[in-house]
Amino acid sequence: MTTIQKEWSRLLAITIILCGLSNTPISAQVYKGGLIDKTIALIGNDMIQLSAIESEAQMMLFQGVPSDKNLRCQVLEKMLVQKLFLTQAKLDSLTASREMVEQNLNQRLQEVMTKLGGEKATEEYFKKPMYKIREEWRETLTDLSLVNNMQSEVAKKAPELTPSDIEKYYKKLPKDSLPIISTQYQYSQIVLYPEKEAAIMAVKERLIEFRERIMKGTKFSTLATMYSQDPGSASRGGELGMASKQLYWSQFSDAAMALKVGQVSQIVETPDGFHIIQLIKKEGDMFNARHILLKPMYTTADKDKAFKTLDSLKNLIASDSLKFEQAARRYSQDPKSFVNGGLVADENTGSVYFDIDQLKPADHAVLKSLQIGEISAPFESRDNEGREGNIVYKIIRLDKIIPSHTASFKDDFSVLQEMAKSENINKALDAFIKQKQATTYIKIDPLFANCPFEREGWIKK
Repeated sequence: MTTIQKEWSRLLAITIILCGLSNTPISAQVYKGGLIDKTIALIGNDMIQLSAIESEAQMMLFQGVPSDKNLRCQVLEKMLVQKLFLTQAKLDSLTASREMVEQNLNQRLQEVMTKLGGEKATEEYFKKPMYKIREEWRETLTDLSLVNNMQSEVAKKAPELTPSDIEKYYKKLPKDSLPIISTQYQYSQIVLYPEKEAAIMAVKERLIEFRERIMKGTKFSTLATMYSQDPGSASRGGELGMASKQLYWSQFSDAAMALKVGQVSQIVETPDGFHIIQLIKKEGDMFNARHILLKPMYTTADKDKAFKTLDSLKNLIASDSLKFEQAARRYSQDPKSFVNGGLVADENTGSVYFDIDQLKPADHAVLKSLQIGEISAPFESRDNEGREGNIVYKIIRLDKIIPSHTASFKDDFSVLQEMAKSENINKALDAFIKQKQATTYIKIDPLFANCPFEREGWIKK
């Protein structure tokens, strides 16, 4: 993945999309007599086909799930459970958000077209026109949305838990089942940025020089290989590959889509740095392009200047001439923490406690060596902007440390509350499944009759 592509962490695994997209061949189950397809299970008014089970099994293998003789049994049971929720969702007249379904559909289409190399290649791969692919996948995504909505409705009916319930839950848990809470730090900081103007100007002048050389005949790919700071594409002459415009920063994709094939853009700024772009191919909302990425580079003089200022502030604080909070509000250039007197809080949760995995490596290396109330020497770190963060210089004060420990009712109530809530919801879901198993017509083909299902009740006697 290149440094200018957005995170794909929210993509869901959908069988019809991911199945078979790997270049690594996946062997399917060989059935007696060369069986290709048949109805494996009837559940209410629905049926489950062998081909659907095979597709799901192949998808799981594609994702790295270890193969064993019971894999297809696990797939069938998963499908049976989903059918129970889907049937009830339809009976209860639940609806799926059309807007959300279309958003997920477009997102997954873009992923597949990026993997396969465009709309035409996708149609050839699935041997269907795009309108037919959209139609089938829309139906699948709608059903999945209904299943999720029904599960949410069942979860809402789980009894609310009181503090007394949480305490009872805590006391009955075996000690070796209690979670281990990682060491957590609370800290404050004063942050300075290096002088950007000169460094940005130097980057722009360099990119202007590259563009002029390209206009005079130098190959874009040659310069990208030699100078681009995007490790994901530099070795390929800056080429990114055919991908949806929505997978890039909007500034980047807008500039690329505005180009004609072979044309080179002016300088484009994104959170990752500064680029020039050459369009290779454009197809609908997808494009392939080359780019050269350069990032502002700072000198030792920039660092020394910032360290000198931070040292002075630390000395003033140490001599009680200035409070840390006052210094942070007056001098820190971090817009998220200076208003709180330098106190750092999680941008998503608002929590002021951070475990090791949440900290920048440079910050953790300093924090673990401090005593509570101690202020660090100036050091170089990164902010949270872009993909890798911008260089910053800072001093930090360790305000509090909570050592790693086994969860306790007094200190980790919220953690135990979430565990108890999750268990309560799972019980409600299990009760729903057992009830529907007992009242729903279910018939499973002898081919799968000996499956070691996790739940009883699928095989009717």
